[in-house]
Amino acid sequence: MAEEPTTVWNRPERGARGPAPERSRAQITAAAIGVADEDGLAAVSMRRVAGRLGTGPASLYRYMSTRGDLLDLMADAAAGEIDLGVPLSGDPVEDLAALAGRAKQVHLRHPWLLDLPAEPAVGPHGMDYLEYALRALAPTPLSSPARLETVGVLNGLVTLFARTELQRRNAPADPRRAHASHLASAATAERHPLLLAALADGPGSEAPQDTHTLFERVVRRVLTGLVDNP
Repeated sequence: MAEEPTTVWNRPERGARGPAPERSRAQITAAAIGVADEDGLAAVSMRRVAGRLGTGPASLYRYMSTRGDLLDLMADAAAGEIDLGVPLSGDPVEDLAALAGRAKQVHLRHPWLLDLPAEPAVGPHGMDYLEYALRALAPTPLSSPARLETVGVLNGLVTLFARTELQRRNAPADPRRAHASHLASAATAERHPLLLAALADGPGSEAPQDTHTLFERVVRRVLTGLVDNP
């Protein structure tokens, strides 16, 4: 019979054998986040993290089994930076839009979050985040599965816009103007009448939209559609 899969939180803080613990998982996680913030997720290895802590790589395996465990701990620690102490107003769209904005700021602060595996294990902070989001959706007529789907869509928008904002922030020049200029010159009335109309109604190449303003508008539109159509 196959063993029941476990997460790092289902296992003891450290193995029962070996010397007395010198570190905690929280300390190891903080060191790993420091490495990732400086040099990206690919730089996070047991050896690199151990070196930051002044210990040997083998010692870290007393606290976790794999690098995947460490990534799960890092993701959950980052989730813990999202402020869940903001009182809910009772307006699901506004409450979730505000939550999404706070989550995006954490992604911008820790760009390596965008490079994590598609579905990291949900830890204690992640569970608190889900609980907060579901409480925000409590006034809606959505079913429980639909509420979870809504939170999933919200998380997808957070990562999409965080990635876009980081790419634009790190680009030598804003690519939006070049893209808009190309579309305006290449589109023809015969083949692309709707595209031309959309471009004419847009902000234009001289005034590209602020990414965060666009993010807030899109999040509210998507949430309104999901909440109003259970």
